[in-house]
Amino acid sequence: MQLIGMLDSPYVRRVAISMRLMGIPFEHRSLSVFGGFDEFRTLNPVVKAPTLICDDGSALMDSTLILDYLDSLNAGRLSLMPTEPAARQRTLRVIGLALAGSEKAVQVVYETRLRPADKQHAPWLARVRLQLGAALDGLEAEFARHAPSTSALDQAGVSSAVTWRFVHEMLPEIVNIDDYPLLRDWGSEAERHPAFIATPFA
Repeated sequence: MQLIGMLDSPYVRRVAISMRLMGIPFEHRSLSVFGGFDEFRTLNPVVKAPTLICDDGSALMDSTLILDYLDSLNAGRLSLMPTEPAARQRTLRVIGLALAGSEKAVQVVYETRLRPADKQHAPWLARVRLQLGAALDGLEAEFARHAPSTSALDQAGVSSAVTWRFVHEMLPEIVNIDDYPLLRDWGSEAERHPAFIATPFA
């Protein structure tokens, strides 16, 4: 299998780290949806990262759908999703907050770095920043109730750490890391895990 996309994307990185944790071998092709647009189109005409090229040559996209497919292949390997209903509900809630944080952070990056200043829509950008703050507040509150651990990494822990790294790398001017001490500490701990070290933010 081939994973297509750059590791500065939180969506690509969460899939790559998860595949390492699950013991699923893959080749990573670091293609940009911007600079590598034409080459990416030959693999997936939609040009959406991440894209997973399966062993039969078919292409899957969207990190959550890719991870669902990989979990179905995971007989005898580690699953990152709990099966017990209460634990699964909590895990899904944390993943949802993490993905919302990633989505809003990406929107801020695109709006402020790709769109000319005179074309930026301030009210929309303010709303997106508010949503980003709410997602991070939600993650901080979840971690206060239930601290994650690298000794039992699940998809909630992976996704929240990946989101946090993206946010504080890309938006240090609007997110103060000291406002989120539990997320900050979890991100630092997770980044020392071998699966994260082997999949560096780039």
